[in-house]
Amino acid sequence: MRFMMLVKATVDSEAGLPPNPELMAAIGRLTEEQMTSGLLVGMIDSGGLLPSAGGARVRLAGGRVSTVDGPFAEAKELVGGYAIMEVRSLEDAVELGRQFMAVHAEVMGPEYEGELEIRPLFGAEEVPGFAAEAGA
Repeated sequence: MRFMMLVKATVDSEAGLPPNPELMAAIGRLTEEQMTSGLLVGMIDSGGLLPSAGGARVRLAGGRVSTVDGPFAEAKELVGGYAIMEVRSLEDAVELGRQFMAVHAEVMGPEYEGELEIRPLFGAEEVPGFAAEAGA
């Protein structure tokens, strides 16, 4: 099963501060351990997002499309990074998320606050008739 892990932004990430090198190294080690143990079947893609000041939002409301340039308020409501992973179950995805956040607590200390969201992904095989219409 494929899941997307959405890591919430922080005040530091929205300020454009570079990621903590010790944290990045610890996350790299964790990912290797998860792959070796079989918990993480495959890491499809992952990355961090630059501050929302460099982005835009496109909105549709009342039949009209509008655009708003960043930055956007409330860093804790913004996505700061993501990972698309292949695991056996939602329970495995949640365990990956717990381990990921535990590494943050270890490296960043008890005052660090963060949040991530785990969402299942679907493809053509989960949408009845889509694969046939797309010529698959």
